[in-house]
Formats: sequence, structure tokens, C-alpha cells
Amino acid sequence: MTNTNPRDPWRVPVPVAQIPESGLHREFEADQATREAMAEIAGLRNIPLASASFDMATKRGGRIHVTGRVRARIGQTCVVTLDPIENEIDEAIDLLFAPSGQIAGEKIPQLTDVVDPPVKPDAETPDPPEPIVNGVIDLGRLATDVLFLAIDPYPRKPDAVFEPYIEPAEPDDHPFAALKAMQDDAASAAPEKHPPRQPKSPSRGKTK
Repeated sequence: MTNTNPRDPWRVPVPVAQIPESGLHREFEADQATREAMAEIAGLRNIPLASASFDMATKRGGRIHVTGRVRARIGQTCVVTLDPIENEIDEAIDLLFAPSGQIAGEKIPQLTDVVDPPVKPDAETPDPPEPIVNGVIDLGRLATDVLFLAIDPYPRKPDAVFEPYIEPAEPDDHPFAALKAMQDDAASAAPEKHPPRQPKSPSRGKTK
């Protein structure tokens, strides 16, 4: 599906009402125009490939469990050598979607829970559900978000390493050390200058 919105290029809307009780499987790829728009938004050289595979299962209370994978090949620039490189993205997805009204009614932590939370060292707080907007789950937008979050902001080639600047350990290694040495040699070779002699005053005879 081609989308005309340049800021939201990959759109694959799925109406929740059309998801059967047995579930729904969707696979799709982004076309060239969509990939070019996504690359421009993300600041990438290009996106040669972007695809997604999703399984949607209905749950109680109108909730939808979405699992799947997003795969892509993206063109970037090595931050060390500035050479063009390509990186692979393969991200798994496991999310729960719920009607917006249910999310608004989710229990909000109280101040006492934040100040003195219950001791449950092994328990993890589950992420809140994602909202179902206008009865639709947009799998393309979901795939775009996952792809963008997986981009390495500082890509570099496998063999590229930073070469930090090392301050010279000895003063003699300083770039101006040779110039200073030449100045010292010139000063030592110059003839020594003495102050001019003062003429002796004539001696005066003693008077008796």
C-alpha cells in the first residue's frame, strides 16, 4: 500500500473488527518509494530492503496480541572512516494492544507506591498496552517504529578503530622542540659580547 504522507510513509492499517477469532497473519514489504521516504526521515543513505511479518491474536476485552519480526538492510556511513556501509536489522516484536478507553482506565501508581514500593525483587512491571486508534492497528507504522529504534546511531566498519591523540610524554618530543634546539645552538655559537672598556683616568701626582 502506497501512502502519500511523507512523514508517515509505511502504512498497513488492519481494522480490529476484521481480525477473526482464529487470528490473522500478515507479511508485507516496503516498496522503493516508501523505503526512500523512510531513509530520508531516518537520515540514512538508503534502505535497500524492509519487510515485516506479524501474527495478530484476539484476547479478552477487545485486546490484540501482536507478535512478529521486522527485517531490513540499511545504508549508513562509518563514523570512523566515512566509508559507506550496510547493516542488517532483525528485530522481534511482542506487544499487546488495547482500546484507548481501557488504557486510560489503567491503574496509575500512587505516590505511596513510588516512595515506598512493595518489595518484589524478582517481579518485573509489564509494559502498558499500546492504544488501538480508531479501531485500527497500523502494522506499517509499528514496523517503522521498530526499524528506526534499531538503527545504530554510531555505525562503523568491523575493522575500524578510533586512534586517540596521544600527548608526547617527553618535552623533547614536542613539535617545537627542534626549533628550540636550533635557537639554543645559535645562541651558544655566537661570540660572547663584553661591555666596552672604560678609559682609565690619568693618575694625578701627590702634592706636598
